Amino acid sequence: MGTMFSTRPLVPSDQDWLWDILHVALWDPPPAPLRPRAVLEHPAVRIYAENWGRPTDVGVVGQLSGVDRPIGAAWMRLIANQQGLAYVDDDTPQIGIALFPEFQHQGHGRPLMLAALAAARVHGYKQVALTVHPENPAIKVYERCGFTKLALRSTFHLMLVKL
Repeated sequence: MGTMFSTRPLVPSDQDWLWDILHVALWDPPPAPLRPRAVLEHPAVRIYAENWGRPTDVGVVGQLSGVDRPIGAAWMRLIANQQGLAYVDDDTPQIGIALFPEFQHQGHGRPLMLAALAAARVHGYKQVALTVHPENPAIKVYERCGFTKLALRSTFHLMLVKL
């Protein structure tokens, strides 16, 4: 275990690479490649990352000792007016999580998610929602973090965790 995993808060100065990690978070089943980067211009996608740093935004950045850039992030925000695939109500933030490809499948997803949920609890959130593709192996990680499947939304699993 030469490298130590840690997290720090996701702050407005992270905005540029937040777009990069959002791009990675838009997961499609293999062998599909990443979607064209132009997808980030779509209003239904932009709502998850634009103008990061609102009072209701909570996020953590994953870091590894000896690696001079973030390895991933888990971030959430309130999105009103029933927008967003994981919309439950106006008081439940929708969370996104991703690790850059070279840091995936190494056991970092669960501590990253647990750090984000701890930050959400401190912020005063009572629950957090997400959607995930049914073929995404990360479902098992989410379940180990306390998420349960609520419904299907446009073929995606809607999952919720109570804090």
